[in-house]
Amino acid sequence: MSRVHSFAPLAAVDARVLVLGSMPGKASLEAGQYYAHPRNAFWPIIEALFGIGRDSAYAARCAALLGQRVAVWDVLKTCTRTSSLDSDIDESSIVPNDFPQFFARHPQVSAIFFNGSMAERTFRRHVASQLAPALTGLDAIRLPSTSPANASYSWEQKLAAWQVIAG
Repeated sequence: MSRVHSFAPLAAVDARVLVLGSMPGKASLEAGQYYAHPRNAFWPIIEALFGIGRDSAYAARCAALLGQRVAVWDVLKTCTRTSSLDSDIDESSIVPNDFPQFFARHPQVSAIFFNGSMAERTFRRHVASQLAPALTGLDAIRLPSTSPANASYSWEQKLAAWQVIAG
């Protein structure tokens, strides 16, 4: 098992929604980029929703996403796992990111969208109780994971579900 660490949030001060994954996979960690696996549907979905080209330079994609007031982060700051799969995360190793500080810096966030069930489950288990009562009223919606491991949803089903982040 190896200890892995997530990235800093991708977020502008005026972010309106927060998309939360669990922990970047191996391809993302190696590239230093959110959702870098070539078969992950995240950037193709963003392209379909906002017209941000999936083949654009990473910095340009990030800037354009920030312009849409969409923030991206992960629930976990660090954890131990044997592979990129969420199911391989050692529950006893989980350290969540600092969400009270994040929401203090991003007060316009009105909704959280979880990229898959592991992100939602770990947020509710490790983070929700730390949040101020005012934040517990945020819309919190689980979306189908964009991971290539999520073969139970077609591209069309994923895209249809993810439409909600476009506001």
